Amino acid sequence: MIAPIKDPGSNTRGLLAYLYGPGRHDEHHDPHIVASFAMLGMPDPSRDPLITLTQLARHLDEPVRLRNSEAGQKITGHVWHCPVRAAPEDRELSDAEWADIARRIVHATGIAPEGDELACRWIAVRHADDHIHILATTVREDGRRPKLNNSGRRAGAECREIEKDYGLRQLGTGDGTADKRPTQAEMHKAQRLGWEQTSRQWLQERIRAAIPHAANAEQFLAYLQADGVEVKIRRLPSGDLQGYSVGRPGDLDKNGRQIYLPGGKISPDLSLPKLQALLEDGQPTEHPTARRNRPSTTWQRATDALDTVYDHLADGESGDGSRAQAQIAALGELIEATAQAAPADLRGELRAATRVFARAQRSQVRAEHQAAAGLRHAARDIVRAGDGPDGSTLAVLLATLVWAAILAGRWHQARGHQQQAEAASQAVRHLQIAYDQAAAPQFAALSRRQPKEETSNTLAHDVRAAVPEHAERILADPNWPALATVLADAEAGGHQPHQLLAEAAARRELATAHLPAKVLISRIQHTSYHPAPNPIAEAARRRSPATASLPVQQRRGDQPTVPLAAPAVDRRQQHRR
Repeated sequence: MIAPIKDPGSNTRGLLAYLYGPGRHDEHHDPHIVASFAMLGMPDPSRDPLITLTQLARHLDEPVRLRNSEAGQKITGHVWHCPVRAAPEDRELSDAEWADIARRIVHATGIAPEGDELACRWIAVRHADDHIHILATTVREDGRRPKLNNSGRRAGAECREIEKDYGLRQLGTGDGTADKRPTQAEMHKAQRLGWEQTSRQWLQERIRAAIPHAANAEQFLAYLQADGVEVKIRRLPSGDLQGYSVGRPGDLDKNGRQIYLPGGKISPDLSLPKLQALLEDGQPTEHPTARRNRPSTTWQRATDALDTVYDHLADGESGDGSRAQAQIAALGELIEATAQAAPADLRGELRAATRVFARAQRSQVRAEHQAAAGLRHAARDIVRAGDGPDGSTLAVLLATLVWAAILAGRWHQARGHQQQAEAASQAVRHLQIAYDQAAAPQFAALSRRQPKEETSNTLAHDVRAAVPEHAERILADPNWPALATVLADAEAGGHQPHQLLAEAAARRELATAHLPAKVLISRIQHTSYHPAPNPIAEAARRRSPATASLPVQQRRGDQPTVPLAAPAVDRRQQHRR
């Protein structure tokens, strides 16, 4: 249930005309009063033909007129309007239930506290099955104005209690960091102009799409302008940036002038100071598990960078959570970058994931953005890369994004960030669809190369040894043939399947996985891309005076090292013996 409080108005009669009228699309049916300030009920224009909307408006405005006459000046902005709407899946509430809900809302917001006989005048009008409108005039019977500070937050808190009491869908509790909801005027304007999104929504998408392309605020604003966004920049006398506003081309006021919105009014995390802190984050540090034995593509390095998300979110972190919140914010940028650079057939789901995950990117926890510099730079590299990923590399990255979004949702849930947790959950669904679509041809190709029965049996033994608690589910998974192929390929590259399975299971939870073999494939593919570490060869290179003068990357070697593990065929012969 939601109860958004609209901006104050000054025309009581005009709002009544809308509430009792047919609606903009004939959606209003049987408008009538279900509750009011009057103990004995209010005369209702829809039930009494002798009562007009003008008479009802004058009755509600009477304290306002008395205050105007006594003060000698006209009060404006005295019309308080709060629609209260149930969720689409909720049951239909009766008039009596809506009446109780209306009284609870006006009590919680301070319009009419229970037992206050001098409170504001108000009515609740129902003209649809799923919502009511509360209209009040904000001058009390004693001439004073009500205290309405934080009334929107109090209305939301009361809605959470109403949901519990009436068995309705329970929405997450907000923390003051959510986007401002589009107003009816914004939605009607977008519809009139044939736009699918309001200007505020359109601008937010353009701003978030620009972030991975910029390393500082100046680059960010330049990219917005190049992307067709109207940008108004404010500077200090020194020439430094002071603020910015953006406008959607064609979004004009009644005088034909471009409408601009400050970034912070579009979303709380898009103000100039917060963007500057986000963009100017210094240089990334290499993750301790990253290996450079073999040249990596931009997309593989992005998957490497996601290991830091696991370190901060899966294992938890001490302190105030600022480093974890930074990882989640940067994760949203990486999802955005992936959506921009992915093949066209995947962009719809990835863009949907970007839109919903934006809510998870911010909370009351202040982000330490330097901690996520590596992930942020990976996003920039992706949008700047000239070539796209191959199917296997993209599938591995998408699978890792799915797991990272799951971890982000769990982190928020553990801290009571219900709206952010729900947003992350929605993003997971979109990312999973994109991953399934990208991975399908790869899995089919891997299954066609399934190892011979003898090799598969040996690999099954490795599964039972490495992850005994999940072994039978893994082997019964339809994706087991593909996993067996991945393990056989990794062993041919010098890796030990038992070790790969144990490491992958430790970093990817399998207990809740519907298809555990599918979960393991992407992680093992990414790990086994790098040749197996060879401590003997590495020690020899370090001792060699000849390699000491070589560049670091050349000393590390671009060629795969000789594996320590015995060849696959010998290992199987030993197993048979």
